[in-house]
Amino acid sequence: MAEVRFDIVPASYARRHAPISRALGRMLMRLSGWRFEGDLPDIPKVVIAVAPHTTNWDFVIGVMVLWALDIKISFLGKHTLFRGLFGKWMHSIGGIPVNRASTHGVVGDAVQAFRGSERMVLALAPEGTRQRDKGLRKGFLHIAHGAGVPVLLAYFDFSRKVIGFGPLMSTSGDVDADLASVLNYYRPIRGKYRKDWQREG
Repeated sequence: MAEVRFDIVPASYARRHAPISRALGRMLMRLSGWRFEGDLPDIPKVVIAVAPHTTNWDFVIGVMVLWALDIKISFLGKHTLFRGLFGKWMHSIGGIPVNRASTHGVVGDAVQAFRGSERMVLALAPEGTRQRDKGLRKGFLHIAHGAGVPVLLAYFDFSRKVIGFGPLMSTSGDVDADLASVLNYYRPIRGKYRKDWQREG
C-alpha cells in the first residue's frame, strides 16, 4: 500500500488544531486506501470546485479530508442540514447554509465574504446535486469572477481512490467558455457513478 502524503498544505492555511480528529482522519485514509494527488496552492483566496458529485459518500470523504489535513475551509450546504446538534457541528467545520428555494443572493453573499476576508477558501460542488442528469451550474464561476479569485479544480476519483487537486483556473468573464473548459477537465474523472454530462456527444 502506497504511503499517503499529508504535506500538501501550505503553512499559511488556517488550521483547526484538532489533533484527535486529525489522527482519526489520517487513520481512516490509510485504512480505506484513499490518497492525495497534487497540492493545495499557496494563495490567500480561492474557490475549490469539487466534481463530479454522485453520492452522499462525497460528503463523508470531504470530512475525512478536512480532518486529515486539519484545515479550516468554508463550504456551502443545504440549509436543512444545519439543524440541531448536527447543524452546530456543520457550522463548526466551516459549513454555510444555503436555501435552494432562494438562491438569488448566494453568489452576491459569497463575493462579499471574499472581499471582506484577508484569507478565504470556499469549497463547493458545482453541480449542487447528485442527480445524474444534471450538469454543472455556473454559480461557482460567477463567485470566482466577481471576487477576482481563481478556481482550483478538485475531484474524488473513485476508480483510483484519489482525492486530487488539479490546476488553478482564472475566469475569463466568458462564463460559457469557462464552463466548457471545466466540463472537459472533469469528463474523464470517475465519481462513484457516471454522470450524463460526462458522456461524449
